[in-house]
Amino acid sequence: MNRKFLAWGVVVAGAAALWFIAPKSGVVGAEGDKDPVLERTRREVRLLDDIYKTAVVLITKHYVNESSDLSAGQAAKALFAGIKEKGWHDARLVDATGDPLVKANAPQPGFEQEAVKRLKANEPYYDQVIEEDGKKFLRAATPVPVVMEKCVMCHENYRNNKGIIGILHYKLPLVQ
Repeated sequence: MNRKFLAWGVVVAGAAALWFIAPKSGVVGAEGDKDPVLERTRREVRLLDDIYKTAVVLITKHYVNESSDLSAGQAAKALFAGIKEKGWHDARLVDATGDPLVKANAPQPGFEQEAVKRLKANEPYYDQVIEEDGKKFLRAATPVPVVMEKCVMCHENYRNNKGIIGILHYKLPLVQ
């Protein structure tokens, strides 16, 4: 088995473990129980996060061979746009280094800046419930580390980065 792929598996397993042991900012219901709607939506974020991050690693591993190839980040952005266009949810790749390759990837004021701050301080996850036009949404952020040597082929500025280089920002309607 490829060592890089095995290393990614370890990262994914570690992240998954953190999801289950990390304290959540759960909404408490009238009976003192966590809100099941919020917990279902958080579970959906974990599922999407695993799918998207696995896809990025597989694309990088199998299809990115030189810097002129479509990067996995660009492929992920195209995927996010297609999902949003179909009305499912919003997902956005956000820079956490302070030196984005594309200015549009810089964290936006408010939630994204706070998420970057918290995730860079080693919180494994950050979320917030918001309301827009009478409808509730969960905004969530997960860390994006450098997991493969191939990542630095297109992103030389990530070469010696020991922490996260970005976040994935999700915005989903609460799952009833």
